[in-house]
Amino acid sequence: MNITLNGNSFVLPNGVTNVQQLLEHLELSERIVIVEVNKEIVPKENYDHSIRDRDEVEMIHFVGGG
Repeated sequence: MNITLNGNSFVLPNGVTNVQQLLEHLELSERIVIVEVNKEIVPKENYDHSIRDRDEVEMIHFVGGG
């Protein structure tokens, strides 16, 4: 399945079918992340939201530093 992730073409591995699984695959599941699918923000409690072929996904995660 192909999606657009942060403006780039991205092929989802088999078994990655929702937001939570995508975050786990990208090793972002333990971080504070804002996720948008097709220009709609997905609240954390809805991370079981399905991802479909050709969806546009945007993710912003926070990085600390000083």
